[in-house]
Amino acid sequence: MRPKLAFAMSPGKTRFVFDEAALSRLGELCEVLSDEPLHDFTDAAARAVLHDTEILVTGWGCPFISREVVAAAPRLKLIAHAAGTVKYHLDPVVFEAGIAVTNAVAANAVPVAEYTLAMIILANKQALQFRDLYREDRTRGTSYALMDTPIGNYRRTVGIVGASHIGRRVVELLRPFDFTVLLYDPHVRPGDEICRHAELVDLDELIARSDVVSLHAPSLPSTRHMIGRRELGLMRNGATLINTARGALVDEAALVAELETGRVSAVIDVTDPEIPAPDSPLFTLPNVVLTPHIAGAVGSERSRLGNLMVEEIERFAAGRPLHHQVQPSLLLQLA
Repeated sequence: MRPKLAFAMSPGKTRFVFDEAALSRLGELCEVLSDEPLHDFTDAAARAVLHDTEILVTGWGCPFISREVVAAAPRLKLIAHAAGTVKYHLDPVVFEAGIAVTNAVAANAVPVAEYTLAMIILANKQALQFRDLYREDRTRGTSYALMDTPIGNYRRTVGIVGASHIGRRVVELLRPFDFTVLLYDPHVRPGDEICRHAELVDLDELIARSDVVSLHAPSLPSTRHMIGRRELGLMRNGATLINTARGALVDEAALVAELETGRVSAVIDVTDPEIPAPDSPLFTLPNVVLTPHIAGAVGSERSRLGNLMVEEIERFAAGRPLHHQVQPSLLLQLA
């Protein structure tokens, strides 16, 4: 018999995650209990679907899966999360109940790493400064002057903070370039494969030596404001801070104060709070690239998430090991 499958996510937030081909594969493999994703686990119709569900496919906008939800889904064997971290929508009782959990962190890491690579190259090239200079001086006089300073991407130093899925992917993408790559992660040991391609150093040394510092650490109590006034003061003149991880990693007030001096620049895709106050200087400072949390999968990139979960469900249905199973012992370390 085909396993019974249901979806739980917000259609408004998950467009393109499952394209027609992915849905067709799921339809051939599983009995899809409802074409409409569950939005609220408390109503009677949803509870009836949950009662028969063996595979629950979740995504952005999924309601919290509580102890009561687990009790209402006695046949549930797999939660396949077609997005990143699961720690904000799963009660630990899910793992206690023996329900396998997999997610699409590896798929979401791809566009974040690509975005980071693009911003590293543009930052070292001072592309946005050239744009502004050229707009103001169309004779190119000031642009030529900047060209004669030690900018560019040859033999520059890039510091990666956090050997997460994304951090590791960025290190991999940096390999073809003439960069010195530094890495800080307290959980990485010298024998780790990543150390073949990055020099393991402490955080202060990484910040002080790097032309670009890129954050890829999880948001934990221990990492909150890990980049504060002291750390920002260690950055080299003209260096750039990139944050595509979590806004809480950076003391935003300290960052704004440092940016207002003009001494360093920043590429900020995530903030704390998620949307800055309308009068935040981050919107107007000329040495800031502020984007609305777009580094992760957007538009057609979301299909990579859905396809990865279809592959996982195919493995699960065939009795083969999952490739991206979430280990409960590591849940607190996840982003």
